[in-house]
Amino acid sequence: MNVERKLASVVRIADIQPIPGADAIEVATVKGWKVVVKKNEYKVDDMAVYYEIDSFLPAKPEFEFLRKSSFKRLSNGHEGFRLKTIKLRGQISQGLLTKIPDGILNPQVGDDLTEALDIIKYEPPVPAQLAGKIKGVFPSFIPKTDEIRVQNFESEVGFSPVGERAYVTEKLDGTSFTCYFKDGEFGVCGRNWELTETDDNSLWRMAKMLDLKEKLTKHGKNIALQGELIGAGINGNLYKLQDHKLFFFTGYNIDQRRRMFFDELEWVLFGLQLQMVPVVEKYGYIIPKEGNLVDNMLKYAEGKSVLNMEVDREGVVIRGLEKEFSFKAISNSYLLNND
Repeated sequence: MNVERKLASVVRIADIQPIPGADAIEVATVKGWKVVVKKNEYKVDDMAVYYEIDSFLPAKPEFEFLRKSSFKRLSNGHEGFRLKTIKLRGQISQGLLTKIPDGILNPQVGDDLTEALDIIKYEPPVPAQLAGKIKGVFPSFIPKTDEIRVQNFESEVGFSPVGERAYVTEKLDGTSFTCYFKDGEFGVCGRNWELTETDDNSLWRMAKMLDLKEKLTKHGKNIALQGELIGAGINGNLYKLQDHKLFFFTGYNIDQRRRMFFDELEWVLFGLQLQMVPVVEKYGYIIPKEGNLVDNMLKYAEGKSVLNMEVDREGVVIRGLEKEFSFKAISNSYLLNND
């Protein structure tokens, strides 16, 4: 389930709580996020603009207070401020709250201000061997792989998954990989682009090493397989691997325009002799009804990686078994140590 991410949106403050030992700051709750703000700057039910973590804010005067902690210069020369998870006086803070700018007329809760405020998503520099040579845009007949975060799920999707049966997989820290077979044509894609076959591109090298073109051609169905390429030279190589490995987390039936069910995906990968991402819980997991969905899932996301028990896992992905829904919960321990 993919929902266009609102990096900057109009929100209503749901709660404000003191931070033990802090006189000048307190913590506000917006949607499912906790954000540290100046004391008495906001009240419950106030409307404000919330900027999510991973937002890249333009170098404008209203954001200059972020220069010391958040200034970045992108490879294209664009300057601005990157928002990430931080801890202030022991309190996790994710994102930024500001008053609604005067130029925003008749603001309504949920309004997407990403474009209006010149906000873009911060993307870490991609090594040349991963970026590859672009063949074209990401195929329109395949959904992209960026899962919605649990903090945004209920407000953006309008559906509560509590009580639903689901399966849980480990969220791996690498680079997005998609391959497809459609009407006799095979292709390989990164997160945003389809890539030309070259010998120096890591995604295509992995596709060749695993004989993906031959396997999908022999399989003979119009499908896409999507996964995470991890290992040496990729995102700091969290798992301390000596080489590259590819783990698939979802499959897509192109003709029927739907995600594969868990059993279906498992069977396809088994038949093609390909690896699935580590499965944390397979059939018996029910999303808890007790407590708060976000708090429950963030607590669940904490833990060590199946691939290397010495490192914190990035998080988990929860996908419905009976209903088609999915979201990710990213570990705060991971974000504080690796973001």
